[in-house]
Amino acid sequence: MASVIFDSTKLKVYESLGVLCRFAGESQDWCDALWGEFLLDGELYEELLYYMKHHTFHDKMNCCGYTLVDLYVWQMEHYNLMHDSGKNTEKCSKVGMVLHAFAFMAQMKKNPEECVRRLKEGRGNDKL
Repeated sequence: MASVIFDSTKLKVYESLGVLCRFAGESQDWCDALWGEFLLDGELYEELLYYMKHHTFHDKMNCCGYTLVDLYVWQMEHYNLMHDSGKNTEKCSKVGMVLHAFAFMAQMKKNPEECVRRLKEGRGNDKL
């Protein structure tokens, strides 16, 4: 009888992603959709592994000139504007921003023109 070798690494990563999503207040459906993106994109998955091991972005991945750090900073700026705080407070979920940076990168790889447009558009309401 042949031996079956089972690598449980992806199960452990999925469980860890679930913990991060719950901590960030995201639904299980949102988490599963994000997990699907990681399974479809090996480069994005490798970035997730690096983040989980080091608690920082490896930042090797690039789409349309943007990295995960760029998308994280964009998330933070958006948060600051939406909450009119000028800075991120202790209520700001940095884990949530990390997860949304990953999600936005997955979206950007599928629809780069739309995502770049969103990144470049102004956030203020005071334009003439």
